[in-house]
Amino acid sequence: MMRSNFLSNLLKGDLRVKIFIYLLIFAGVIVPLLNLYTPEDNFLHLTDYHVALFGKYLTYGLLALSLDLIWGYCGILSLGHGAFFALGGYCMGMHLMREIGVRGVYGDPILPDFMVFLNWSELPLAWYGFDHLGYALFMVIFVPAFLAFVFGWFAFKSRVTGVYFSIITQAMTFALMLAFFQNNLGFGGNNGLTDFKDIMGFSLQDTTTKIFLFCSSVVALGLGFIVSNKFIKSHAGIVTTAVRDQEDRVRFLGYRVEYYKLSAFVVSAALAGVAGALYVPQVGIINPGEFAPLKSIEVVVWVALGGRGTLYGAIIGGILVNLAKSFFTVNFPEIWLFFLGGLFVLVTIFLPRGVIGLFADLIKYFKSKKLKTNE
Repeated sequence: MMRSNFLSNLLKGDLRVKIFIYLLIFAGVIVPLLNLYTPEDNFLHLTDYHVALFGKYLTYGLLALSLDLIWGYCGILSLGHGAFFALGGYCMGMHLMREIGVRGVYGDPILPDFMVFLNWSELPLAWYGFDHLGYALFMVIFVPAFLAFVFGWFAFKSRVTGVYFSIITQAMTFALMLAFFQNNLGFGGNNGLTDFKDIMGFSLQDTTTKIFLFCSSVVALGLGFIVSNKFIKSHAGIVTTAVRDQEDRVRFLGYRVEYYKLSAFVVSAALAGVAGALYVPQVGIINPGEFAPLKSIEVVVWVALGGRGTLYGAIIGGILVNLAKSFFTVNFPEIWLFFLGGLFVLVTIFLPRGVIGLFADLIKYFKSKKLKTNE
């Protein structure tokens, strides 16, 4: 009863937000149940692979949510948001590599296998502390947030906006991708980090661990959604939305616009980092390909398809597009990129408010039709 009242007070006044949270809770309950308590020959049974796959979709949903927070509510289109996702993933990957220890191919208790193979004699300074999960979780949030703070401080102070900001964010993620491809940087080069064994002493191949990671993704997405929803309804969020609509007027009223933009950008980057951290143990690898500019552009398509400026629409778009990606890359791999490009064009022209906007229009249409019929 207390939990129900807490959730109701937390989401008071927004029915659609409540519905989304309850659906998320339902997914967090039904997926483990279908995995654990349905026979393997039952068509409702979900394998361990499907549990990890759905967990991956939820991390993509959190990534889409993070972009919608700044694009939908602040008018800042970042084409480098995949960089924050990848940095969070690398922080978690570094911890998982340190946990391998003597179980690696070369049996070194400190150095990961790729460092032994490259004849490294000591652990790089950047890797210190990652043998502790608490430190790794802190860095998952701190590293993307700090990069966003430094990058955003100079960009917003210089009043870089619009397409120029989009271009430099893409340049940022491209530069990071090239840097992480280098073997001498100490992050695994083009192979990245992989061959993880366990997390917190539990094997990543165990069913219970996969379910725990899936449920962690559900909780992270729910908390990320609530934090974002509270942010946009706060005073800072209202000013940020005003900046999106009329930046010059807000500046004329005496507000330091760059600070509000910066706060939204930093929160958004932290959410993307958390998404990346949950993605890595469920997928089993992180490499510089996650920094690729195309990855960040894909996230823009997810948000546009779902409906920007809604939060839950972005999450739905991220999940739907990746469901389609799983289908097309298996059955029609040669046309996936054409499908993605065509989808973005169609959404831009015919669904400017995304799937959520389409549903809202349909509901209004049927309501008006019903009223006319009653008259």
